[in-house]
Amino acid sequence: MLNSLALYGYGLACAAYTILFLLLLTGWRARFQGSQLLMAVGASALWSLAAAAQAGYGVPGLEIVWAAEVVRNLLWLFFVLHLLKPFAEGNPLYTRMLGYVRLGCLLLGFFMLVALVEIPQLKGLLHDTELHRDFSLIGQLLYAVLGMALVEQLFRNTPVDQRWGIKHLCFGLGALFVFDFYLYTDAVLFHRLDDAIWSARGFVSTMAIPLIGITAARNPDWSLPVFLSRRMVLHSTTLFSAGLYMLLMALVGYYIKLYGGEWGGVLQIAFLFGAVVVLVALLFSGQFRARTKVFFNKHFFSYRYDYREEWLRVIGLLAGKQGDLPLNERVIWALAEIVESSGGMLWTRSEKGAFRFRARFNSQHTVEPLIGADEPMLPFMENQRWVIDLNEFRHAPDIYGDLAVPAWLVENADAWLIVPLVHDERLLGVVMLLQPRAPQSINWENLDLLKTVGMQAASYLALNQAAEALAEARQFEGFNRLSAFVMHDLKNLIAQLSLVAKNASRHKRNPEFIDDAISTIENAVLKMNRLMAQLKSADITGDNQQVDLVSELRDVVTAKSAGRPSPAFTTEVATVFVLAEPDRLSSVLGHVIQNAQDATPPEGRIDVGLRVAGDHVIVDIRDTGSGMDAEFIKTRLFRPFDSTKGLTGMGIGAYECREVISALGGQVVVESAPGRGTLFRIMLPLADGPLPN
Repeated sequence: MLNSLALYGYGLACAAYTILFLLLLTGWRARFQGSQLLMAVGASALWSLAAAAQAGYGVPGLEIVWAAEVVRNLLWLFFVLHLLKPFAEGNPLYTRMLGYVRLGCLLLGFFMLVALVEIPQLKGLLHDTELHRDFSLIGQLLYAVLGMALVEQLFRNTPVDQRWGIKHLCFGLGALFVFDFYLYTDAVLFHRLDDAIWSARGFVSTMAIPLIGITAARNPDWSLPVFLSRRMVLHSTTLFSAGLYMLLMALVGYYIKLYGGEWGGVLQIAFLFGAVVVLVALLFSGQFRARTKVFFNKHFFSYRYDYREEWLRVIGLLAGKQGDLPLNERVIWALAEIVESSGGMLWTRSEKGAFRFRARFNSQHTVEPLIGADEPMLPFMENQRWVIDLNEFRHAPDIYGDLAVPAWLVENADAWLIVPLVHDERLLGVVMLLQPRAPQSINWENLDLLKTVGMQAASYLALNQAAEALAEARQFEGFNRLSAFVMHDLKNLIAQLSLVAKNASRHKRNPEFIDDAISTIENAVLKMNRLMAQLKSADITGDNQQVDLVSELRDVVTAKSAGRPSPAFTTEVATVFVLAEPDRLSSVLGHVIQNAQDATPPEGRIDVGLRVAGDHVIVDIRDTGSGMDAEFIKTRLFRPFDSTKGLTGMGIGAYECREVISALGGQVVVESAPGRGTLFRIMLPLADGPLPN
């Protein structure tokens, strides 16, 4: 039975040492401390393997196990001596003492190995009472004493503020050497090795290994600082603890059944079921998980957070990858998870500077809907970017100077932290977090992470607000554009009717003038009715139909012939049809010709040409006017409400032209240079041809 326990104990220790060895090897940085630790852990793995094989199968012999133990002790002692070396700088006496100890360890190991070679049947020591055969036992006892002394020196000489880095190593190695001292003291006194103590040694070594691993994780010079996963440690420990709990409950249940009489079986089942219910309740308890996480982060890791996991969680949460909650609630959730807060509330800045309540997460508390713009807390958080700990503020307000926090926040016992959301040097919002699930202290690490995540959350809120504003602007964009086109058409109609009214006094008795005036008015009424229909449908193109572009363009040129210079029209085809709304197309073509007349002196020339190229028809309107530079064409020509005609121009003619032609599947190209005139080229798809993409 004891041999089986020894096999399991030393086998478990071998597996644990091997895992630690591989982790250290993966993160080894070729530092001397790392090399010594790596060799000590490797030697311990080989020693425990030899002890397990000897206990289970009888091979190798006990002398091999003890020889491996000598090497293991030497390497651990040399590792501790190296850690003590910095404390000996400037102290020659202490330096010589460490040198003597190192030499003594080597000599003792040499003589022990020689003794082991000369005594091949060392197993007889279990019952041999001759003193000279106890030399190896005494040597192992001396190693244990030296180990305890050196570990004590390491812990004592390390400054208090740096002990967090080596205390777990001291506890682990100290436990190993103390147990060895107990084992070999008993062996020397009674001249034999106690089988029970020897068998328990493997389990003791296994329990000490995690402490050594934690120290390695806290000292980057020994290995990589991130090879121990917090989640793995937390989940593994939880699983191990749950298994241990169930084992103890099963043992208690066994005794209940054994001594419970005829009710024993019933009581055992009820007890075990209750134990399982308690275990499940604990595992699913948010408060229990929070307390466990705080305990591990505080006592087993150099930093409270695994920053890679935290940042991935925050980005995923803010980006909407977890759940379908609105962004405002996800911001609260992201901040609350950092400090295990149970929930919180969010206020964001309004247009007038006040902060309005926007959202709550996992909270039903009644809060003020508005934080006034004149609250002293707001400029304090914007300038200082401090996270306000209300627990601290209630007990020591002097820490925050003359800061005045709203009374309703201070009086709310569940209010805990106020986190600023700063974007572009401006306070965009504040989040109030509720008290945590498990009591915990707040330090610089919590505060820095909260402020950093707060800035990231503020950028998401700013982007969301910009997107909402853009969506609202787009709702008005169509109406604004349509209004601009209507205004332009009304301007043209007013110009036509004004011309009729101006000439009426001179030509009102002329029948031809009356006929032209009536025709102009009828045309104006028709256009205004079409404008009303377009306003109702919010469509700038109207109902497209097949239009003979040659005839339409010839009518426009004729209508513009009264101006100077008079445009000349040439065409290569008799008819060509396009899909368009006739009045809108005529308005666009007339505007381009009118612009050419405005830019060209009376003695200049305007040529209007029409030709067919493939499945498109091309209209070229070329003038010999003042021309435009490339920068003007690029930045101002097609910009709405940007006119070079002063108060007489609307600044939307070229913009309307491009929009209408683009809506018809066409394209507008402008070529011009100052003093060399302008070419306005309009390309439209043929009515029976495919529309371009």
